[in-house]
Amino acid sequence: MGKDRSSDRLPADGGPVRHTPVLLHEAVEALRPRDGGRYLDGTFGAGGYTRALLAVADTKVLALDRDPTAIAAGADLVSQARGRLTLVEARFSHLEDVARAQGFAPLDGAVFDIGVSSMQFDRIERGFSFRGDGPLDMRMEGRGVSAADIVNEADEETLADILYFYGEERASRRIARAIVHDRRLAPFVSTKPLAEMIARVAPGRPNDIHPATKSFQALRIAVNDELGELLDGLAAAERVLAEGGRLVVVTFHSLEDRIVKQFLSERCGRGETGSRRLPGEPAPPPMSFICEGRQPIAPSRKETAENPRARSAKLRHATRTAAPSFPLGDKLTRLARLPARDKGKV
Repeated sequence: MGKDRSSDRLPADGGPVRHTPVLLHEAVEALRPRDGGRYLDGTFGAGGYTRALLAVADTKVLALDRDPTAIAAGADLVSQARGRLTLVEARFSHLEDVARAQGFAPLDGAVFDIGVSSMQFDRIERGFSFRGDGPLDMRMEGRGVSAADIVNEADEETLADILYFYGEERASRRIARAIVHDRRLAPFVSTKPLAEMIARVAPGRPNDIHPATKSFQALRIAVNDELGELLDGLAAAERVLAEGGRLVVVTFHSLEDRIVKQFLSERCGRGETGSRRLPGEPAPPPMSFICEGRQPIAPSRKETAENPRARSAKLRHATRTAAPSFPLGDKLTRLARLPARDKGKV
């Protein structure tokens, strides 16, 4: 993992950290950063993974974030890193172009911490949470289609599919029907009225999560194309990682983990054995990744006790081989996007 840099590591670092990175130790262990290595933090956030990569070895780090507020907040860390950190406002699906433009290709490792960060979630004005009454926004970049646009403009069928596929909401059609009915009277512009309406038409059982939780997750994923971004980011990492480069992904719900699991399963050839091929059938192409050890890795009891948001996290990792990258197949694409019949409706 490179030499111990405890004597010159960046202080923890650049001011107070508002976001606690999940599975940080496990992610760094899986990345195995080395002196002189070039690493990508695809989801900079408050810089937790980046700080760790800069601290444990004499690395250079390219960090991306699509949220301009995260980029602005990271300016002090860039200065402290003294040329070892390059921070770019970009989606991680664009990582290949950014890495090549910044002279970071090929990469020795890439880490992704998928989903919304604590800083985004805790700021009521961003509209990710319904704990207060903020604008119905949810845009990580602050531009493009907002949650209010989808709620007030999408047709009932599209709304139901968004809630069902991205939120796994069983009452999706009932909620979509109520949204379409109520928005005729007044558009939804803030989080609290929408959350209250969902609780009214699809009430939960005592001690369950709030009835609006899954719907808000679904809208956030749709607004930011989070599953499509994840899939495209994985494919981009496959193309730009050097042989022996390490890919580490931390997810927080089953939809994300399913995509990462399927992607790595295809790339690592799990379940592909010679005995399953018919006589004369050609061997499968060389695998582009090697998956080692028992996966996924879950947080310890200590971590979940200290940080309840870690309880659903899962970490998967793999090592790049010299084999060519694979095209994305239909099975993976279906996991990341709504059915084709819904395209163009929003």
